[in-house]
Order: sequence, then structure tokens, then C-alpha cells
Amino acid sequence: MGKDLDVFLKTRFEQNLSRHPDIPWTDVRNRLENNPNALESLQALDATGGEPDVIGLDPNTGAVTFCDCAKESPAGRRSLCYDRAALETRKENKPKGSAIEMAEEMGIALLTEEQYRALQTLGEFDAKTSSWLATPPELRSLDGEIFGDYRYGRVFIYHNGVQSYYAARGFRGVLQV
Repeated sequence: MGKDLDVFLKTRFEQNLSRHPDIPWTDVRNRLENNPNALESLQALDATGGEPDVIGLDPNTGAVTFCDCAKESPAGRRSLCYDRAALETRKENKPKGSAIEMAEEMGIALLTEEQYRALQTLGEFDAKTSSWLATPPELRSLDGEIFGDYRYGRVFIYHNGVQSYYAARGFRGVLQV
């Protein structure tokens, strides 16, 4: 693992132990050393403002779960339509891309509604922004999508037409290593 990556991940890990109680850094580091693709994905998460950190460990497989833990939706991943089909339906003011495509390029997935709600138990995220969430296929087939935010002390999940995009809406990624 690269020295710089090791330093920033370990530092963030140690500064936020409440997000991952009972998970030793040595277990995380071992998983990362054996997965160079994960390191590239984590670098991409960090470079776009996500502040990735460990939020869980699968007791059956030992897989470590990383998630964007920036207070607001990552700045380098905002102003995006949900997916390629949504982007293509826009006639004017097209955004630079789509959340789904960017996530795939980064080797990560968008958070599901359940993962987003679980993340919110670790802190208050998206109090001024919102984040696209992985949309169930039955809703996407109706040209809809979902996103979430945190307002008034609670998590809200909303819906939009997929071609929508907003300067304050991005997406949070999740990665299992």
C-alpha cells in the first residue's frame, strides 16, 4: 500500500473510531494490501471529496466496508444526472455526466436506501446537500430515482425524474474490500 494512502486512511480511521468500534486497523490494512483495485477506488473517493472511512466489517467474510463520510455530498461528484439514459433525455443544460457511470468508473456502488439510513446513524450527513441513492429497478423503469438528505433531525428519502440534477446533489459511494 502506498505510504500517502496508508497515512490518510489510517489517520481518518483513528480519528473516527466511533464509526468502526472493534475493528482493528491491522485487519483493514491487510485487506487493502491484498486488493490494489480497492486502493485505486479509495483514492478516487478521496480525490473527489468523499473522505472514505471504514463503517463496517462482515463477520462471515471479513470484508471491510468503506463509505464516503464527508459531512456533505462529495463536491467532486455533484451536478450529475442519475444514469446515462437520464443524461441522454436532457435537451438543454446537460450536466457533465451521470452518477451511475462515475461510480462504475471509480469501482464503487451508490449507497442503497438502507445503507444511507445506516450511515446516518454514524453522524449527520447531507444537512445542506443531497445524495443520489441506488434506485430499485421497478422505480427506475418508471423514469424515477431516489435521493436522500438529512433535515430537521431526520433522514428523508425523496424521488425525482432521473434527468434531474442539482448543484447540491451528488452521490456517496460504498466499497467492500
